[in-house]
Amino acid sequence: MTEQLVEIGGRLKGLRSLMDITLEQMAKDMNIDKDEYLAYEQGQRDFSFSFLFNVANRLGVDILDIISGDTPKLMTCALVRKGEGYVIERRDAYEYKHLAFTFNNKKAEPFLVSVEPQESEVVLPHSHDGQEFNYVISGSLEFSIDGMTYTLNEGDSVYFDSNIIHSIRAIGNETSSFIAVVVK
Repeated sequence: MTEQLVEIGGRLKGLRSLMDITLEQMAKDMNIDKDEYLAYEQGQRDFSFSFLFNVANRLGVDILDIISGDTPKLMTCALVRKGEGYVIERRDAYEYKHLAFTFNNKKAEPFLVSVEPQESEVVLPHSHDGQEFNYVISGSLEFSIDGMTYTLNEGDSVYFDSNIIHSIRAIGNETSSFIAVVVK
């Protein structure tokens, strides 16, 4: 249990309570059992991006409000310089940099994602509400969705219904990076 997990869990619990949503109802809305959801709120379980995205949508807040505890203030323009962005570390091989973290009322969540290749990489398929666009900047990725698998190379892109279970992993020997835009 890390301090960040405990803080995020506390924000989840606070927002849920503020909205008068029972623990049982929230667990049901997330398609998990009550004990599993409670473990998230207590900071005893690590969060997947998909889980946080779905919770943020259910609670009507921005995903970064849950992750950072800061409320964005900008409504006209959000500028992120090269190498910057709000870093979200969810899994060992993946690094997410949110590219619009200071913008309020976003209709999409843009990320720069870096994926390290791993010999025994286990990729957990996931899904979340909305649609997603991924554009490969460097390296090669294996993208799987609904029983189909595609190899994506630099310059390739894919747009898909993110409600369908999908996964992505780096292939080859180099770090791969891509822009992911999740549309709510």
